[in-house]
Amino acid sequence: MKTTNNGSFTIQDVGKKETFYGWVQKKRNLGGLIFIDLRDRSGIIQLVVRPENKNYELAESLRSEYVLKVEGEIAERENKNTNLATGEIEVMVEKLTVLNTSKDLPFEIKNDTTALEDTRLKYRYLDLRRDTLKEKLITRSKIMQITRNYLVEHEFIEIETPVLGRSTPEGARDYLVPSRVSKGSFYALPQSPQLYKQLLMISGMERYFQIAKCFRDEDLRSDRQPEFTQIDLEMSFVEPEDVMTLMEGLLAKMWKEIKGVTLTTPFPRIKWDEAFDIYGSDKPDLRFDLKIQDITGVFKNTNFGLFQSVLENKGMINCLVIKNKANDFSRKDLDKLADVVKTYQAKGLYYLKMTDGALNGSIIKNVTEEEGKTLIQQLNLEENDLVLIVADNRKITKTALGELRRKLGKDLGLIDESKDALLWVTDFPLFEYSETEGRFMAMHHPFTAPLEESIPKLLTDKASCYAKAYDIVINGYEAGGGSIRIHDHETQSKMFEALGFTEESAKEQFGFFLEAFDYGAPPHGGLAFGLDRLVMLLTGTENIRDVIAFPKTASASDLMTDAPNVVEEKQLKELAIQVEK
Repeated sequence: MKTTNNGSFTIQDVGKKETFYGWVQKKRNLGGLIFIDLRDRSGIIQLVVRPENKNYELAESLRSEYVLKVEGEIAERENKNTNLATGEIEVMVEKLTVLNTSKDLPFEIKNDTTALEDTRLKYRYLDLRRDTLKEKLITRSKIMQITRNYLVEHEFIEIETPVLGRSTPEGARDYLVPSRVSKGSFYALPQSPQLYKQLLMISGMERYFQIAKCFRDEDLRSDRQPEFTQIDLEMSFVEPEDVMTLMEGLLAKMWKEIKGVTLTTPFPRIKWDEAFDIYGSDKPDLRFDLKIQDITGVFKNTNFGLFQSVLENKGMINCLVIKNKANDFSRKDLDKLADVVKTYQAKGLYYLKMTDGALNGSIIKNVTEEEGKTLIQQLNLEENDLVLIVADNRKITKTALGELRRKLGKDLGLIDESKDALLWVTDFPLFEYSETEGRFMAMHHPFTAPLEESIPKLLTDKASCYAKAYDIVINGYEAGGGSIRIHDHETQSKMFEALGFTEESAKEQFGFFLEAFDYGAPPHGGLAFGLDRLVMLLTGTENIRDVIAFPKTASASDLMTDAPNVVEEKQLKELAIQVEK
């Protein structure tokens, strides 16, 4: 059995005879002297084979990724390598055994590989040999251990919940699993353990957690996968502040142990409405200070037809002020920014520049002298400032400028990459209107508790209802979210009614859950962190596939195993399934 790690030896070990195992990272023949970099998970150690060595001919035949067992004595290197942890030493080979050979590689095993991602995903077991990915998986493991230790210290019990459950509405599309025993019936893979963890609170467990696999059949992107992992937890007898404070302690422990950074707690808290108004997003990146400013009042008496129309329809006029950058934006650049806001349904992007002490730009002919002076004063405009304006309804205006803010923060280098910005966004709307569905839907899920003052409005004024919900936002990513849950039958039934369930359909879908509320359900709440996103943030990558051992592509396929794939007709018949051609 391998008992030593190549990267653990130092100058203090000179003279020791040891056995080493690993892969050939690189071989060099320098005037008859063969040097071999032997790599294992811990790092690299240099092997030396001299021409008179009985292993010399075998050493000459070695190629990249051959697997070796080596016996030899550790010696001090003449030419030390300060870039290598073991750079002061080398191994004088006494016995060399090839445990396995390797074919020619589809790409070179090095950190700065130029191989296409599809190629690396097809040969993922090779890609994982690169330090950049290996270290991310090691960090992921450390984060999981920190989480377990912290939660157990705070009296949480780790409990596994079922993977095969029932399909429920009000979420993303489920992954369905057909039942062979009950033909025509299906299990659903869990989008989260939501109902089960609430039932655990009703069962009296009081504090539960698990590192849970979850599944959602939805469109993918760089920070989303069809199967993902949550740090899932629930607590009885808590208020929002209790949950947030406890979770700040967990995040502070992660940042300290993984990055060596001491986080300042408590984290800032900002209500959803304020976040949306100021940053145009419920997950604002606070590493740069660029806020949306409301200039509706400046144009209350405007003669500009476009602005007049917006105001008549109870819309708003908002802007971003880019300090000292007006000269950096050509007309072509501004047209590209206009395309960005149009993606979010804004009718256009209007701009003004402060040059030679006066305003000019695309709408300057429609800005009166008084309006111009008010703008300069209200926005504190200075020479070379750029004002980017969107006028529309609240949702479109804020969202479009929020996305523009995010893009400009990145493109203009406004983001302070040296720090992390963590905050809580609280008091979310309970409902959001779906244009596709033509109805109000739960912004989080149907089990989120409304604020006390919102309960009387559940059936009459959904747009004004707010929730006891909170998200943890890190560097512009939603890293986790949770809420206090509904814990009484009456409020939960009213919530289902507000979402369009009939009494019969609610009973059919959630009868077992509603019945549980009749047996002494305690007040409870919780949160789920996206483990994959946390690892992304702590390892400094923007691609979620970098932190998952065997990820899927953007089309939800596994290039290595060629999944999903067809199955035998016999299997389909056993499940009473017929596939449309």
